[in-house]
Amino acid sequence: MIPVGEFRNLGTEQNSKFRVLKPWWDVFSEYLCLVMLMIGVFGCTLQLTQDKISCLPSHFTSTTPGAIDCSHIRNYRENETSHSPSGQPASPIIREMFGRKNNLDIHQYIFVNNYCFETCVHWFAKYFPYLVVIHTMIFMVASSFWFKFPGTSSKIDLFVNILGKCFDSPWTTRALNEVSEERGEEKLFSLRRNNISKDYAEQHEDEEESVGLLARSPSVKSNPDKICTESSLSVLDKKEGEQAKALFEKVKKFRTHVEEGDILYHMYVLQTLLKVFKFLVIITYTALLVPNIEVVVRCHVSPELTGFDIYCCNHNKANLFSKLAYCYISFVCLYGLMCIYTLYWLFHRPLKEYSFEQVRFETGINDIPDVKNDFAFLLHLVDQYDPLYSKRFAVFLSEVSESRLHHLNLNYEWTTKKLRSRLVKNSSNRLELPLLMLPGLPDTVFEVEGVESLKLEQVKNVTIPANVAKLDSLQELSLIYSPAKLQLPALIHLQEHLKVLRLAFESVEEIPLWMYTLHSLKELQLTGPLMNEMSKSATLESLRELRALRLLSLRCSLSKIPPCVGDLASQLQRLCIHNEGVKLQAFSSLKKLTSLASLELVGCELERIPSAIFSLNNLQELDLRGNKLTTVEEILSLQHCRRLVTLRLWHNKISYIPDHISKLNMLETLDLSWNKLRKLPSRLFYCTKLRHLDISHNQITSLPPEVSIPQGLQFFSAAFNSLETLPDELFSCKRLKILILDNNCLSYLSSRVANLAQLVRLDIKGNRLESLPLEIGDCPLLRQSGFSVEDSLFDLLPSDVQKKLT
Repeated sequence: MIPVGEFRNLGTEQNSKFRVLKPWWDVFSEYLCLVMLMIGVFGCTLQLTQDKISCLPSHFTSTTPGAIDCSHIRNYRENETSHSPSGQPASPIIREMFGRKNNLDIHQYIFVNNYCFETCVHWFAKYFPYLVVIHTMIFMVASSFWFKFPGTSSKIDLFVNILGKCFDSPWTTRALNEVSEERGEEKLFSLRRNNISKDYAEQHEDEEESVGLLARSPSVKSNPDKICTESSLSVLDKKEGEQAKALFEKVKKFRTHVEEGDILYHMYVLQTLLKVFKFLVIITYTALLVPNIEVVVRCHVSPELTGFDIYCCNHNKANLFSKLAYCYISFVCLYGLMCIYTLYWLFHRPLKEYSFEQVRFETGINDIPDVKNDFAFLLHLVDQYDPLYSKRFAVFLSEVSESRLHHLNLNYEWTTKKLRSRLVKNSSNRLELPLLMLPGLPDTVFEVEGVESLKLEQVKNVTIPANVAKLDSLQELSLIYSPAKLQLPALIHLQEHLKVLRLAFESVEEIPLWMYTLHSLKELQLTGPLMNEMSKSATLESLRELRALRLLSLRCSLSKIPPCVGDLASQLQRLCIHNEGVKLQAFSSLKKLTSLASLELVGCELERIPSAIFSLNNLQELDLRGNKLTTVEEILSLQHCRRLVTLRLWHNKISYIPDHISKLNMLETLDLSWNKLRKLPSRLFYCTKLRHLDISHNQITSLPPEVSIPQGLQFFSAAFNSLETLPDELFSCKRLKILILDNNCLSYLSSRVANLAQLVRLDIKGNRLESLPLEIGDCPLLRQSGFSVEDSLFDLLPSDVQKKLT
């Protein structure tokens, strides 16, 4: 015999992990199936262990056997015993009873019993218990088919495993507790604000609306002290944090995989429809065939076998089977009602959409997304088991919750000691802490003392908290492709202390609006796609609020200078525009910058010097590197820039310098390197204040003798040209300190080089020199810095001269 427990396991999972996906009607239906299975097993047991039928021959015969029935057996009790109205026998006479002799042996009876059971008993009366077992097993299989089908079982198993881990994860409790505390703090903060006087509220109303909304992140806390002690609440160790991090990844992948289709929903609907169809079939044929379970059965047997042709048989279990059948029908009806209710639930409610609105309201985690398709259907089923599962599972759908977990893990990884070891000095000689490609900003950053510059490069989910006030020396902030949010206390601190801000971004939308409120900012560098529409949008319109700004650097692709730059006219001293190969055409805004002292227009595809520059009376430095200048005839107009001391025209295509360059009387630095010059005008050296002259990387073959006129010349570079000789007048520049003549065609170096008493660097590699003058060793300062020459030439010098130079 097969134990009943084995049948039960066919309908329910040995492991109870799938119970969360079984609504109450599925659980109730399982118990109904268990009862129906017990009815079937009980009937089968009776059928196999007891006699099925008992037959006796009829002593009556007829040429038409159908005329003889067995009604006398049914009415035997009524025919033999008559009762009085009181229920007692009518006559007390006792008589002896004698049985009728049939002259049949036991084997004939067995044969007749089996023959009549197989041929004359109705098939429903014979196989009713087996049908009950088969139908019940079909119900059980249909109820759990989607747990076994390959297309659905993997998704269900994965969902149940993830759901259980999310429910038991310590991070779930921590996240919900933190949100509850934050909501309590917000309520307390709102009560305090109600007590603030009306005058104070009106005074700061505009500032809170324009700054507070932009600065606050989803995790803002109103109490800075609370932030400092946050890590002490509901301690989560590193291992648990890593496990929770893995759960976030699993939930993301599972959601992406399951939300694409609705196979789970369709499979559940199909198996429910199958059960309803099966229920209708069972009710229909069972109700029609139950009357065929008869107690008395008439059986016709060939008289050649036993001598009798009519047998009256008693179906021993007919009465019991009839009662079991009606009982079975009642349970099947109840089971069918459950299936019909399931269909109503499936089609009446939008089960392919699941809203976490109530969960968002209860937990305070406002970014939990609504889900759809099979993911939504699974959550609807879980709600029927216990809505608490969905509430705790929703924590792992929140990006805010995930960022907090990453932040916590980040604090474990980046300790204060580790961060302190990464401190370096930057180009501004400030102590800088660089962080590259981190998933967030660790709180431990604000425990590192002495940080003057904070550089965040490709750091995700940056939220600068109120703890930034601990970095009292912080003056520089670099956000390189790291969009950042500021909490209100942090913004107030940076408004007072931040001097330099560097931003690199991929889209204009990443420019933080809090940038425009930094009233103490002196230097702003923006790198990103600031396109032509900048002048029409409000992206940089608020720069006028940066009243302390002195330097503005734009690395972008502009066709004209934004009008907002003109709004900084009263205070801006340096403007740097590095265009990415886009031609800059409109310069009208430059005329307003009357205080501008330094101007860089790099890579702007300029073909001539813009006329707007000539009106900048206070301009001291002009850099036009990397343009397409071929001629500088308009250089005469630069004399209007009476304070111009530095002119850089390097990396262009200039082939000619006009004589009227001598009008630039105040010029001290001139860079003409990387052009196409073949000669220099003698009038160039009438710029008597010239101290730095670079004409390297050109095609110059000779230098004019007027090179000695600017007696203050200290730096002269003519490397990578075609010079064959040097004028002796060059060695009359008594203050010349650096002379670079690499890679020319020089074959002779005059002994007058010894006249350069202040020379500290001489580079003459890559020439055609065959020897060096011995007087070169008389340069008293040369050996203190550098002397660059081929080793073969140096070895030709006397040893005493070599010692002087080394």
